[in-house]
Amino acid sequence: MANVAPGSSVKSVDRLFEIIRILDELNGARVTEVATRLDMPKSTVHDHLSTMYQHEYVVKEGNEYYLSLQFLRLGEHARWRKEAYRLTYEKVSRLAERTGERAQFIIEEHGKGVYIHRETGEYGVKTNSDIGERVPLHATAAGKAILSALPVPYMEALLAELELERFTEYTVTDVDELRAELQIAREQNYVFNEEEYTKGLTAVGVPVLEQSGAVLGAISLSGPTYRMQGEWFTDEVPSMLLGTVNELELDITFS
Repeated sequence: MANVAPGSSVKSVDRLFEIIRILDELNGARVTEVATRLDMPKSTVHDHLSTMYQHEYVVKEGNEYYLSLQFLRLGEHARWRKEAYRLTYEKVSRLAERTGERAQFIIEEHGKGVYIHRETGEYGVKTNSDIGERVPLHATAAGKAILSALPVPYMEALLAELELERFTEYTVTDVDELRAELQIAREQNYVFNEEEYTKGLTAVGVPVLEQSGAVLGAISLSGPTYRMQGEWFTDEVPSMLLGTVNELELDITFS
């Protein structure tokens, strides 16, 4: 989970990734559109796209280029690269089925939370958070759970890098306030998110540890604020998540 210190970048590679980002954002584009968006010469964009086409990382339909399913193959490889990631799938699905709400497993990568699994129960709220979507650590239950379980020096290094962006009126943007909340979370092993990222959505998160004690990620359960209230929210849901994570960590240890 450790971040690698940034070094010097290769300009041509930077351009390539910018082109990939634009093709993703626009869901396909012509050479002229990409060149205009990135303020690049059309010849440069064309050369990059031609190279990507030769390596089958884009497809061409008429005059428009689209990302190819090579990215799906790579994404699935990244998603399943740890056996422990696979073991979380059943736990997340069972939580969603048992509660009727939305359950998810998130890891930390480059200072952001990344969705690895997500299941929506019968009454769960569907949001625009897709697998692979990146979310802020400081404003989500799973993200704060991950932060709380990290070694303090690494947590402090992350906090120094994070931009504590405000998403709702309830988002914690003061680093000292966040530290205090993470300390409580470290002591009780779970953390709440009360409309801090999405208005009307509340969640509970619990960190998941590998056999070595390193943080694998976190499981969280989220639902509409009007349902996530009282003892169900403050006692039953945390207890359920703690039990699920205990089972998962045993599975990880003996798999």
